[in-house]
Amino acid sequence: MESPSPAKTDNQLLFEEQYAGPMPYEKWKGAGPAGYLMFALRVILIVLALIICVPFYYTWRILRLPNPWPRWFLRSVSYICGARIRKIGTPIRRDVVLLANHTSWFDIPMLGGVNGTSFVSKEEIAKWPVVGWLCRLNNTIFISRANRMGVADQINQLREALEECWAVTIFPEGTTTDGTMLLPFKAPLLAALNPPPQGLLVQPVYIDLGKNRDRASWIGDETAPQNAFRLMSYFGAFKVDIHYLDPFDPRDYGDRKAIVAEARVRIQAALDASLSASQAAVPGV
Repeated sequence: MESPSPAKTDNQLLFEEQYAGPMPYEKWKGAGPAGYLMFALRVILIVLALIICVPFYYTWRILRLPNPWPRWFLRSVSYICGARIRKIGTPIRRDVVLLANHTSWFDIPMLGGVNGTSFVSKEEIAKWPVVGWLCRLNNTIFISRANRMGVADQINQLREALEECWAVTIFPEGTTTDGTMLLPFKAPLLAALNPPPQGLLVQPVYIDLGKNRDRASWIGDETAPQNAFRLMSYFGAFKVDIHYLDPFDPRDYGDRKAIVAEARVRIQAALDASLSASQAAVPGV
């Protein structure tokens, strides 16, 4: 038996151990000619959205105005790719850290398009062509899993972002799942909330793909380009429920471990309710 890849995190290995059945990309039967056409059309529309938004982004930046263009571009991307988002609850747009479950790279345009949040992302993405540049436009905070000595600098980056009153999203699982389970939350960057900046709240978020998990989730050994092609070659739209759960004051909790534990409890409750509702809707269950 082959030993697991050293590049995989503990949570990735844990998910693969718990996941039953073939991965979504293993069940996919391919795009076909019509799928290639749909993919090409969506790429063209995304490029057009980029061409429209980028000049306005730099104009707003030069004028030092609040810049809505990253949010509008991300909203366009999620819509073009087929996501029809239903917001449940009220998203906070400023002075907030959002802690969300993680299903795909596609979480970023979906969440960013709703409330303009910035993200904490792994350092490798900064080097991706075009994508890394777009992430920087959206004030992404890049962190290195390997550079343990740089954690203090990363915490300082997050503190500076919060002082600018951004909404910042962290995916504390550190890897993606299909949305039917929660992995352990690991968020050392929440040391930036010790002590929390004045007026800052934490809002848990549950991304519910529902019956579209096989279409939208990115799990297993599928690469990001492969997943993007598969997602964008599907016909039609798909529904996604994003549950913005009740925010809480991090000052009411002792430390970062207590903060992520509280967020995980709330997200787990929303996940359990969603799975129960899905099972109740199936005849004979």
